[in-house]
Amino acid sequence: MTVDVESEAMLEDKFIEQLKGMGYEFIKINNEEQLNANFKVQLEKLNKKELKGEPLTDEEFKRILTHLDSGSIFDKADKLRDEYTIKRDNGTSVSIKFLNQKDWCKNIFQVSNQITMRYKHKTRYDVTILINGLPLVQAELKRRSVAISEAFNQVKRYMKTSYKNLFGYIQIFIISNGLETKYFANARPSEVNFGFTFYWKNKKNKNIHSLQEFTEDFLEPCNIAKMISKFMVLNESSKELMVLRAYQKYAVDAVLEQALEHKKNGYVYHTTGSGKTLTSFKVSQLLSDDPSIYKVIFVVDRRDLNDQTNKEFNKFCPKCIGTSEHTGALVKNLLSNKNPLITTTIQKLAIAVNRKHTKKQLEKIKDENIILIFDECHRSQFGKMQQDISNFFKNSLSYGFTGTPIFRENAFGNKTTKMIFGDRLHTYMIKDAIADHNVLGFSIDYYNTIKAHEDIVDEKVKSIKINEAYGHPERLNLIVDHILDSYNAKTKDREFNAIFAVSQKTQDNPTGFIHDYYKLFKEKIKERNLDFKVATIFTYAPNEKFDDREKHSQELLDDYMADYNEMFGTNFDTETMGEYHRDVCKRMKTREIDLLLVINMFLTGFDSKKLNTLYVDKNLEYHGLLQAFSRTNRIYNDRKSHGNIVCYRPLHDQVDAALTLFSNNAPLEDILLPTYEALVKTFNSDLKELYKLVKSAQEVYELQSETKKKDFVLGFKKLLQTKNKLDTFVEFTFDDLDIEEQEYEDFTGAYLNIKESLGPDDDGPDGGTSILDDIDFELDLLRNDKINVDYILELLENINITDDYDKEKEKIIKMMKNTVNLRSKIKLMEKFMDEEIDRIRDNNLNIKEEFDNFVNAERRQAICDLIDEEQLSEEITREILSEFEFSDKIDEDLIEEAFKDKELLFIDKMDKIDRVKAEILEIFELFDFE
Repeated sequence: MTVDVESEAMLEDKFIEQLKGMGYEFIKINNEEQLNANFKVQLEKLNKKELKGEPLTDEEFKRILTHLDSGSIFDKADKLRDEYTIKRDNGTSVSIKFLNQKDWCKNIFQVSNQITMRYKHKTRYDVTILINGLPLVQAELKRRSVAISEAFNQVKRYMKTSYKNLFGYIQIFIISNGLETKYFANARPSEVNFGFTFYWKNKKNKNIHSLQEFTEDFLEPCNIAKMISKFMVLNESSKELMVLRAYQKYAVDAVLEQALEHKKNGYVYHTTGSGKTLTSFKVSQLLSDDPSIYKVIFVVDRRDLNDQTNKEFNKFCPKCIGTSEHTGALVKNLLSNKNPLITTTIQKLAIAVNRKHTKKQLEKIKDENIILIFDECHRSQFGKMQQDISNFFKNSLSYGFTGTPIFRENAFGNKTTKMIFGDRLHTYMIKDAIADHNVLGFSIDYYNTIKAHEDIVDEKVKSIKINEAYGHPERLNLIVDHILDSYNAKTKDREFNAIFAVSQKTQDNPTGFIHDYYKLFKEKIKERNLDFKVATIFTYAPNEKFDDREKHSQELLDDYMADYNEMFGTNFDTETMGEYHRDVCKRMKTREIDLLLVINMFLTGFDSKKLNTLYVDKNLEYHGLLQAFSRTNRIYNDRKSHGNIVCYRPLHDQVDAALTLFSNNAPLEDILLPTYEALVKTFNSDLKELYKLVKSAQEVYELQSETKKKDFVLGFKKLLQTKNKLDTFVEFTFDDLDIEEQEYEDFTGAYLNIKESLGPDDDGPDGGTSILDDIDFELDLLRNDKINVDYILELLENINITDDYDKEKEKIIKMMKNTVNLRSKIKLMEKFMDEEIDRIRDNNLNIKEEFDNFVNAERRQAICDLIDEEQLSEEITREILSEFEFSDKIDEDLIEEAFKDKELLFIDKMDKIDRVKAEILEIFELFDFE
């Protein structure tokens, strides 16, 4: 039986029939004249109440068309969402709306196809969705055998030549071949990029590919009208339209439902780089528009992030944001009836609700309905300050946004994000973002810089002065040379730039290493006569130790700023740190700085598309690690294919742990912390033991024995740890402890002084035995996590068969075991090496071509084995495989049709379908070497 292959026209007809079944009215529109006539009719229906039943005259409608015709795509999007006041021919004035944004379901929905427009050339558009007569959604379709990129290219061509007049009001484009479907916002032709087309998703973050499923969900009339009314943003800065992605829309909906219906707190977990700023802005904007909400306060924990938030929010909605330069301005904004949306730092807000005179001023609004939105809510600052703020505003609700939540595994004894903010409302993880090409993946180089004469260098082994080894000048020299040597390759001949994150030297001298590195870079840049701009920024402790240096870190930073001033003609010093920080941000983003040296700054919250490399000589883990790595993975252009990470510390296990944790669909979020009463009891019990040693802080200074001093340090350290946990409880008061607050502070000072006098702990990074005589310093690339089959084949090509072949083979197998995407292919590779390598060498054949031939032959055999073992129809099986290869989908009905045995019981049939499906997936996984 001959089955017709679905043509583009057939797909179009099915699409229209589905839309009609969903409530769209089909209207046949042949040309621009009919388009305008239909628009007039629908506009009159939409504004029936305002027009008082009086239709628009031809002249009135002509003035409306003239008003709508002018301006850019951005201007027209603005007009669509605004009203137009027209003076009627009878002398009265009336405001005409073009879109019902408040009751979006009450708009008028129509669909048409093959509308023909004549400009320079005659053009026909596939399927047009009209809302209130305006063509707001345009779908371009292709038959199944054509890639949807062709539909995208057609849209881009039409943007240049024919989307004029009312078609200039298109807000969203849809491209599809029936099996693959994506959407994107209208834009200037020069600014559209296929990389910024999006899949729609269901609420579980599964992409919706087929046009039928996409239509059912995305083009449901209320949903598409809501997307255009509420989930698009007009970026005033770049004059572009932005449409939210599915996961952003679901997150916004979830927060609004939690706030307006359930009246409960919650948080959103969207991975770093996935557009949290836009999502949190939409949440803030829509909540501030709700008449039941008095104020929405968007809270960050750093001044620079507050500046960045204000800048971003003002792009989306100029003059919508109430900003606060100081606490007084914040209080004024909070008391004002203007600006329902305010941005501030958590420090300012905490001061405002705790300081006596500002607290009194705010008493009058403490019972108002206030929404608190906390950005980067995984950070430790969101503890007591967040509690003080929430407790003051009695009817407040709190919502957190984070790309790296605190779960049980990375809580380190503190509260999880859930314990502070409540339930997780929506999730979009790094694995989702990389799969969707919303952020880039990482290429990670792990370098060993210390080679031990014996296996003694292990940070888990006590009594080793590891920082002495890490800070050795020979090692630092090696790393600086390597960075300068590799820089051009890593940054694509300086199209991009880099950050170098270095560790603290000691607790008392946190900035030590950065000074050593900065000095080395300046010396080597001069020696090599390089045009290479290096800068640094860090915070310093006022009373840090600097016995090994002539200058304090503040003085040195002033020197480094002087270098910066000379490079860029600026005039910064440590008294203008905020302005310096902003200038460094700007010059990193415009790629005027080649390399920025940091300790902690710029490793969170800093976004730059032109940053592609992070060099790391510090220990990182969990949220700190992923936040730092994610500085490099913003999408920019085709030459930025991934973020480069170069590690000079053994971080492989930490990287695996972080990626595993933040790719886990169900991480543990609850920790059974001891109760408040239990912690108080523990504190008082440990205090009693301490009092047996010393009765007062003064007695601590009188201790003579080193042993007793150590006993005191260990005993008071236990009190400190318990006190830190007590601080997280709202009800905590010193009245419950058997010690006065002042006496506790006195003991704290004594503890710090005695601890310092004892020197570093034996098991600390600075204590223990020197190992300098037992190690050499050299750079050795341990592994690169971008290892692929081409790399393996290159190794095989260079193996000498007669010398240590077994050893080299073992090395390759070990490498494959350490590479996730190659583990399943080890047996196949072993068979290739055992059966084919000799023949290839003897006949001087191309190893890569022969490997392809080998894989194809093995794949064919695996398919034949599947057909024989499962007793399947060969013709139908190959149809299933062909369809899967094209669409990534397996048709279970076709699998059943392929069964030769048609008499299987239902349970057996279902089991066999599942088994065959799994075997097909296994075949494709095994033989996929892309």
